Amino acid sequence: MGWGAGGSCTPRPPIRPQTAQETRVITVVFLGLLLDLLAFTLLLPLLPGLLESHGRAHDPLYGSWQRGVDWFAAAIRMPAEKRYNSVLFGGLIGSVFSFLQFLLAPLTGAISDYLGRRPVMLLSLVGLATSYAVWAASRSFAAFLASRVIGGISKGNVSLSTAIIADLGSPSARSRGMAVIGVAFSLGFTLGPMLGASLPTETVPWLALLFAASNLLFIFCFLPETLPPEKRAPSITPGFRAAADLLSPLALLRFSAVAQGQDPPAGDRLESLRRLGLVYFLYLFLFSGLEYTLSFLAHQRFQFSSLQQGKMFFFIGLTMAAVQGAYARRISPGGEIAAVKRAILLLVPAFLLIGWGLMLPVLGLGLLLYSFAAAVVVPCLSSVVANYGSSRQKGTIMGTLRSLGALARAVGPMVAASAYWLAGAQVCFTVCSGLFLLPFLLLWNLRPPTHTLKAE
Repeated sequence: MGWGAGGSCTPRPPIRPQTAQETRVITVVFLGLLLDLLAFTLLLPLLPGLLESHGRAHDPLYGSWQRGVDWFAAAIRMPAEKRYNSVLFGGLIGSVFSFLQFLLAPLTGAISDYLGRRPVMLLSLVGLATSYAVWAASRSFAAFLASRVIGGISKGNVSLSTAIIADLGSPSARSRGMAVIGVAFSLGFTLGPMLGASLPTETVPWLALLFAASNLLFIFCFLPETLPPEKRAPSITPGFRAAADLLSPLALLRFSAVAQGQDPPAGDRLESLRRLGLVYFLYLFLFSGLEYTLSFLAHQRFQFSSLQQGKMFFFIGLTMAAVQGAYARRISPGGEIAAVKRAILLLVPAFLLIGWGLMLPVLGLGLLLYSFAAAVVVPCLSSVVANYGSSRQKGTIMGTLRSLGALARAVGPMVAASAYWLAGAQVCFTVCSGLFLLPFLLLWNLRPPTHTLKAE
């Protein structure tokens, strides 16, 4: 009998220890992602003020977008308050950014399966640096939107980072690498907004450009190629042939580009991969929506200022970084699914406490549970998915997973905001916390893949 999420009665196969080369790759990926995320998150605390400045300038493009936001706000019965409007407007721009990632991430991964990780990573970083240069060189709303569009198209570096980690030979290195990627996200989203809030608005795009250019130089100098020519896909044609599937969420959930490509996983492994993709999508759809409405709840119920909200998200990011550093990266290969199930169950009481808590200590306890769970789920799911498919398909698989996450983050916040204002905070958080049982049940009898693949 094989071993599942709950344990085994047969010994696990020996796990090859992490090599010095793998440690170097993990370190380079971590530092590169941290630089990238610092550049990306500098904008976050400045977005409301930036949007308001374009409104005061009577920018015609901004005016047309504002009318669309006003219509949506009226449709979901959101109070006509400037703070709420800024959050909603910023969420709409974030959804556009995520939607572009949804379209491009699998294609970026497929190209890297053919050309190698390093050249496609460098091309993505050139695009990101260009996006910050466009933002820094112009002050119009059209230029700002253009920079977001270029950035969304070029944001394949994150899925490429997970593909690079997936290329590593030992399961322990892959598990540790995915956890380290989570640490980079937590630190980036903790330090970046604080740094952005402390600087003059006109300085921020130039600092973001400096981070992006430094990242490009760093990756050029230190990132080795992790996909040797003999393990690459023999043709780029299947990746482009699957481009039409990028417009179909159903095709993404079915991992059609993987099933129709070179060396597709066997039937039972493909079904497990599809189930993991659905879990990943449902989790991020619910989580990103409730995360987005936290800003509404903190201001409406506790009258948090922007500074207090910044401190709240700093607490969340710091807790996540601590959990990922002390716990998530020590989860042994084969134990990830059990860890994900425990973490998802924690989100049920976490969001009930946040939705119903009328006192700050109750909110704090809910946020603590929320932070612990958020630190575990995505790195562990990414680590499990990285064990599927041949070396020729790692980029396509991780790109598809990233695209599913981007689609969830594009749709989830708008759906959650609608539920929040139409039904109220308590109903919204109660229903969504119960829906977290769906991904939990999908993982109930799922066995982790074996690690003794012939390719290794």
